[in-house]
Amino acid sequence: MKYRALIIGGSAGSFQIVTRILNSLNPTFPLPVMLCLHRLKHVRSGFVEALSLKSNIPVLEPCDKEQLKPGKAYLAPANYHMFVELANRIALSTDEPVNHSRPSIDLSFITASNAYRDKLIGIILSGANRDGAFGLKKVADNGGVTIVQDPTESEVKTMPESALQLTKVDYVYSTDQIIRFLQKL
Repeated sequence: MKYRALIIGGSAGSFQIVTRILNSLNPTFPLPVMLCLHRLKHVRSGFVEALSLKSNIPVLEPCDKEQLKPGKAYLAPANYHMFVELANRIALSTDEPVNHSRPSIDLSFITASNAYRDKLIGIILSGANRDGAFGLKKVADNGGVTIVQDPTESEVKTMPESALQLTKVDYVYSTDQIIRFLQKL
């Protein structure tokens, strides 16, 4: 297998797309899926459950130092940064927000990119701020595959457009194209 991990970042307007992606994945999907999605920091329940209802793979909020495993989706917990360590483990942090966000998509993407280098697929979806643009650039710089949701399809275009302004991405895809790409893995 050419790839070892998938990371998806999104904010406003991305929830429905993420549920469609998770619903489309084969139960034997060969990669761990990391989800860094902006959400209300004080709402601790309901988000994982809502994603799980539509997902073909288990969705969980990881504990600190949890081992990443193929065929599982790891959702950054509310109000925690989610880092990926070189030992294929999750690290959680309550460090200061980055781009007004905790979890920070940039931090998750940067650490995943450092851990997986050219074996990482990074996807940026709809969102209302620039978080994720720099992280996706790091995925590109390390030779990983970069995908941005087509801004013309995005509910909120700021995040995809910011990523496209900062780096040359491999693919600008509609949700259906993202799903087809992932189903071929």
